[in-house]
Amino acid sequence: MARVRFFAAAAEAAGVDEAAVSGAATVGELRARLAELFGDDLDRVLRRCSIVVDRVRADDDAAVGPEALVDVLPPFAGG
Repeated sequence: MARVRFFAAAAEAAGVDEAAVSGAATVGELRARLAELFGDDLDRVLRRCSIVVDRVRADDDAAVGPEALVDVLPPFAGG
């Protein structure tokens, strides 16, 4: 199972800081799976988030391995 870590608004929308997620081979499939698991609030936040897989920013067609570390990063402001 991929280990998914949520940060800032994504953690608030999901209601957790971390989750183990299976059933997704790509980032796009992972976004859909997360929306199924955590609901509409997270789905809305995910549309604005960057997804980082094993420390590399990933587009929706990027692979997500079963042992991947995935970070869900909403836009950050400030400096």
